[in-house]
Amino acid sequence: MAHSPEERRKILNRLKRARGQLDAVITHVENDASCEDIITQLSAVTSALHRAGFTIVSGAMRECTFSEDDDAHKIEQLEKLFLSLS
Repeated sequence: MAHSPEERRKILNRLKRARGQLDAVITHVENDASCEDIITQLSAVTSALHRAGFTIVSGAMRECTFSEDDDAHKIEQLEKLFLSLS
């Protein structure tokens, strides 16, 4: 599946952010940080991964579902609605 350069940038940024947050979780566990700190970082990792996944899926939906004749505004509204679910 091909993504636009902007979509690819957004996906990679989210995944890199998740990687950094996961590194923080590992460091917190290694250093016996508080459960609250660990859970907060785990939640951030989960959210970043979900958003990356939703961005990938929304791009696939746009590619596979809509034709060139569809209204661009309608497509954008549906994509925003889908992404708001995350």
